Amino acid sequence: MSRIIRPIQTNSQEENSRAIQLKKLFVPPVNEAESELTLSQVMAERERLLSDASEQIETEKNNLEWMKSQAIEEIQLAKQAWEDEKLQLQQRAYEEGFAQGYEEGLHKATSDMANDLREANETMLHTHENAKKYIAEQEHVILDLALKSAERILGHALDQNDEEFLAIVKRGLKEAREMKEIKLYVSPKYHDLVSSNYDDLSAIFPVNVPFMIFVNEDLQDKQSYIETNHGRIVIGIDAQLNELRLKLSELLDSKE
Repeated sequence: MSRIIRPIQTNSQEENSRAIQLKKLFVPPVNEAESELTLSQVMAERERLLSDASEQIETEKNNLEWMKSQAIEEIQLAKQAWEDEKLQLQQRAYEEGFAQGYEEGLHKATSDMANDLREANETMLHTHENAKKYIAEQEHVILDLALKSAERILGHALDQNDEEFLAIVKRGLKEAREMKEIKLYVSPKYHDLVSSNYDDLSAIFPVNVPFMIFVNEDLQDKQSYIETNHGRIVIGIDAQLNELRLKLSELLDSKE
């Protein structure tokens, strides 16, 4: 025989049970007068809050202005008190130590003036030395630039006209005019040019002075030199520029 167990309904379950209510689907119309009244109230409250805020701001502003005026007045009083005390101290110091203070002040002023003059002289001397040094440096810089420019110009002239090289050789040979034996060495590039002008070049020397032209394959295109019984004379662009540099440098150094 089966036993049927039925659930026992307790009081707590009864208490927890809730009633289900149906919402009303009909919404009564809103009264337009009440809506307008509510808007008016909101605007009135807004105006009241703005008015209260303005009054509060004005009150705080007045308080700050008062505090500011009080602070200024206190500062003026303190300043006046200090001025009065300073005058009293100055008068007392004047009465008690006029002579000593005058002598000390005069000595200090004289010492300060001497120091200022010494510093001014030292500054002027230092500036003068720096200026001289700067000018000397700039003169040598300008000299280097001028020589480099001249080197480029001469090199370009030689590339455009072989006769320029012949003119350089002539100037070098004239320096050896007093020698008893002349041997001219040139690069392969200019050997034919110089040899073809042998008569013109040999006319620089007396008829009893031997003049010979040789080729030196170790020389660069624009290099040449003269062998004499007293030594070698290097001619060409580089040699002439170096000689010019040396003479100009000596001239600049002598000016210093």
